[in-house]
Amino acid sequence: MDDCEAIGAGMKVVVDEGIWLATEEASAAALARRFQRMIGEGDTVLVLVDEEEIVGMVDLHPQTPGVVGLGMWVLPSHRGRGGGRMLLRAAIEARPADVHKIGLEVFPENEAAVGLYRSLGFEQEGLLRDHYRRRDGSLRSALVMALHLRNA
Repeated sequence: MDDCEAIGAGMKVVVDEGIWLATEEASAAALARRFQRMIGEGDTVLVLVDEEEIVGMVDLHPQTPGVVGLGMWVLPSHRGRGGGRMLLRAAIEARPADVHKIGLEVFPENEAAVGLYRSLGFEQEGLLRDHYRRRDGSLRSALVMALHLRNA
């Protein structure tokens, strides 16, 4: 299994939880193709590995000049161990030199993620109210957060 297949399979576990990611319906194969495409387009993708298994991932994807978006997941079995913090720090360090801002969206009720982002300097910039329509028809809001890299 190549890395994109392992990333897709891992993300599928988190997608299937149905609560942390905006993505709801995707097969592991479709997610693997998505990561192959992202890497081909120049995204930065970093993985968290435990005993040769990919257990987390963070990606930085260009949005506008000087701004990248951040996406991240950690398998449920590996949360609360500091891996998310390691991934986030690595992503901040790995950002392209011309990046002055890293932005992300997170569901407000994901208190662990919001706390992690805040602890590393991310600030809330806004709220996308009732932004994501879920498979069951319900609507979910998302916090917009960003890390401003003043020295970039």
